[in-house]
Formats: sequence, C-alpha cells, structure tokens
Amino acid sequence: MSDTRAFLAALRDGDNASLAAFEAFAEGLADHSVSDAQAGAFAMGALLKGLSRDQRVALTLAMRDSGDVLDWQLDRPVLDKHSTGGIGDCVSLLLAPALAACGAAVPMVSGRGLGHTGGTLDKLDAIPGFKTDLDEAQFRRVVEQAHLAIISASANIAPADKRLYAIRDVTATVESLDLITASILSKKLAVGLEGLVLDVKTGSGAFMKTLDDARALARSLVNTANAAGCKTTALITDMSQPLVPSLGNALEIAEVMRALQSPQSSKLLEVSAALGGTLLADNGLSDTPQSGAAAIISAVQNGKAAEAFGRMVHAQGGPVQFVDSWQRFLPEANNIREVRAPEAGFISAYAGERLGLAVVALGGGRQVESDVVDPAVGLSDLLPLGTSVKKGDTIARIHASRAGHATKAEAEVLASVTIGKKPELPPLVYERIEA
Repeated sequence: MSDTRAFLAALRDGDNASLAAFEAFAEGLADHSVSDAQAGAFAMGALLKGLSRDQRVALTLAMRDSGDVLDWQLDRPVLDKHSTGGIGDCVSLLLAPALAACGAAVPMVSGRGLGHTGGTLDKLDAIPGFKTDLDEAQFRRVVEQAHLAIISASANIAPADKRLYAIRDVTATVESLDLITASILSKKLAVGLEGLVLDVKTGSGAFMKTLDDARALARSLVNTANAAGCKTTALITDMSQPLVPSLGNALEIAEVMRALQSPQSSKLLEVSAALGGTLLADNGLSDTPQSGAAAIISAVQNGKAAEAFGRMVHAQGGPVQFVDSWQRFLPEANNIREVRAPEAGFISAYAGERLGLAVVALGGGRQVESDVVDPAVGLSDLLPLGTSVKKGDTIARIHASRAGHATKAEAEVLASVTIGKKPELPPLVYERIEA
C-alpha cells in the first residue's frame, strides 16, 4: 500500500513514475491489492491533471500485461479495426471478412452495446447458435481455419482495465481522454496485433460530437498505439446519420448480408474500404491506401468476403448455410409501424443519440446490465440526409415486440428527425491521423 501511495503522490506532484511503478499499480488493480479508494484517486487525478504521453503508454502497456497477451505464429499479418461507436455502424461485420479475403488474419475482440450505440457482439447474437465466448484454444482454432473470429474479451484479457473501468463508471471519470485511450488499446494490444486502424466517429450519433474532440481522441490513440509498438492509423468518419438505414441487431446483420451479396456501392462499403485500404497499405498487403480500398471493394463484390464471413459463422457455431439463406435464420419483430413525415421538405438532420436510445427503449439494447436484448427490434428504412419528402411519406419503419413500444418509438423517431431545407452533406471521411 505504501508503494501505491508513493505512486499516487508522484502523479499528484507531476513527477514521472517509472514503467515498473505503472506495472505494479496495474497488477494491484488486477489482484485487488490496490483499494477502490486508491483506484478512484488515480482516475480522478488522470481526469483533472492528465497524463503525459510516456505515462499514457506506460499505463496502456501495464494494463495489457496484467493478463494474457497472445502471440500468433501465422503466415499472414495479424490486423484489426476498432470503432469508437455510432448508430447503424456495422463496419466490423463487413470489413473483417473483407480483410481476411485480402490476406490478413483478424482476431477481433469486440464489445456489446454501450449507451446509445450498438455492439458488434449483440448483433452477432442475432445469428442462431453463434458463440462469442470462446476460450483461447477455440479462438486460435477459428482464426487458423477462417482467418477471422469475432469474440468477447475473456476475463484474462487486460483484467486491470476491467477493474479500472468499473471504478471510472462510479467516480464520474469515464470521460478522461488518457484513460479512454489506455482502456481501448490495452485490450487490443493484448490480442497480439501487428497493425490496427481506428474508426473515430464524430457527429450527433457518436460519443465525440465535435470534430475537435474526435481529432483529440484520434491523436491520443494513434500516438499511444504506435509508441507501444503497434502500427496504427486513424480515420475520422461521419456519424451525423446512421451508416446504414437500419438500427437494431438482426436488422443490421441483414444490412451486412445485403452488402456482402450486392455489387452496389454504399456508405457502409465506402467507409469500410477507406479503413481497410489504410490497414492493408500500412501492413504491406497493398501499395497504397487507394489500391487497398479497391482490394476491399473487390473482395466484397466478388463474393470472397461473404465466403470468409460464412466460414467464421460456421466455425463459431452458426448455421452452415447462413450466407446463402440468412433471411430464414434472422428473427423478425411482430409489430411493424411506418413513421410518416409530418410535413414536406428535406431530411435535414438527425438527433443520432436520441435515435439510438429509441432502439434501446424498444429492447434492442440494455438500460441496465441485466437487461436481455431482443435481437428483432429496431428501426429500418431510415431515409438518408438530403432526401426530399412529401407530407405523409414513410421516413422510417419501427420493428417492435409490442404495439405500445411502437407508439413510444414513433414519437421518439419524429422528435429525432428534422425536416427543413436541403442540408449540405458532410463527407464520409473527414481526415486521416498518422503517427
């Protein structure tokens, strides 16, 4: 305990603590020899005073090393992508199989819904039999067979981060940029990645609502990851509207399957290609980000990405024929209600966070940790920004388990959509952040 007090005093006074001190603190978080009070003091100090880059890297590595750190012996680079979260954001489910089809191994440790944003694991739960809680041996076997796997983090992956995150949640310190960075990267680096691309969202449906906030997070993540030895680039992408016209777990899986089986371009494919092209170029699988993006698009449009997705689904317990007949496997809601435009004009803005919370209220996410998610509910057929509508036109469809839930969701959707003048459409990708 005296060592922990000395560590906290050094941070309080602005002195540089050694990597060994951070390692001891992380080990104490994992084995609970560091008290809740001490962990809370550290979190509040990090929020109020900030950490230097060296301290942020030291914390990230120490939390990574507090549990298992995987090492891969594969004949292809081990790559991954991470998103800071948004609405209608199912990029991981399109990009991961496309990367596998382009010569990468993708051992993706993903998460569940957080606040108004959907979680990749919750989406995959909509596929009958699909298992995300694999042990390390199973995880390795799926990656070796399918060249990709998407799973939940085991208790042995960055346990110090799990403890610190729980403390941050009850001490109003979740917003610390330094601790957000260390939390994200400690889990990603523990998987043994060689390369990482970050999708940092900005806009009404993102956690980072402004471009300045998104840029600050992207720089913190990129600088820390590269200093920790993982080649990393970030793209700042738009989340002022859903990336696909559906919000909800089974509904977003359906959007991914349509994208995997269609030669048509879309916002989902364009963002996936930009991220994937960057990752392929950074890790020697393409000459430039542009040629890498073309390879991602080709892998989707020639069916190779769909084949990789099907291999992963089968290897993780899902139906063998899911890719060929996904419509008969996905659950459907009992109550479908159309939301009508109350006036004529253009779809000029979405209150994205409110839309996401409407899906949570339908049962498509968790309001408390113990809630059971209904994979069938959500919103579909949301019109993109700039669409011209007449009064009475359908602007969205609600998928609900009960009529009463649909009525409440209709009010929320109408409150979330602004109909007015034709808006200036934002770019899908704002900028690229490199080390």
